[in-house]
Amino acid sequence: MNIPDNWGETLNAVRQDLATREAEIEAVIARSGASAQIHSPLCATIDIKNIVALHARVCDVAHITPNLRETLGVMREAAHGVLFKSPIGLILNGVPAKPISRIFIAWNSSEAAAKAVHVALPYLRAAEEVTVACFDPDTSREKEGADPGTDVAAWLSHHGCNVTVSQLPTGGREVAQCIQDRADEQGADLVVLGAYGNARMMEAVFGGTTRSMIEQTYLPVILAH
Repeated sequence: MNIPDNWGETLNAVRQDLATREAEIEAVIARSGASAQIHSPLCATIDIKNIVALHARVCDVAHITPNLRETLGVMREAAHGVLFKSPIGLILNGVPAKPISRIFIAWNSSEAAAKAVHVALPYLRAAEEVTVACFDPDTSREKEGADPGTDVAAWLSHHGCNVTVSQLPTGGREVAQCIQDRADEQGADLVVLGAYGNARMMEAVFGGTTRSMIEQTYLPVILAH
């Protein structure tokens, strides 16, 4: 293992930056009067997912801030920790203080989609409008049945949600782009999406809806696996 000659100086500089950032966050929390804990781990990139997962197990939801996209490897490790090692959902492009009145659910009856709806339930119950959208649904008995989306809509209705079901064709377009276009049309404040419903390695290599929705930077989305 080769250690640079200036390793000590580099480490001290990083520690100082971390302490400065922690002080900034503490000041924001103090001004808001919120009750909070701050954890500032200094670790190798490969360890991020485990540290994030450990804290995520005792949280309600995880937010990844936009500036984390500047270090893509860090963001991927953090997202991995939440999605594959914790019971909570991951929110991207969202502002915690912003009200959420319209929610768009991309539904396909998969386990991942069901998990996403469950973790998003507090937001869904508070929303004014909820749209359940099924793209190119498989209406066979073994898959989604004759009326895709109506089962989850009925369940959400029991929780007092105002739900509309839409069954939409993609016309051969990418599902992720269809989700974004329809969510925009609906004026959605949040998209609910199951993450990596197909084989994760295949989606990581070939793209996939999850990867496209993670990479887009303007539409708030909550994901769960």
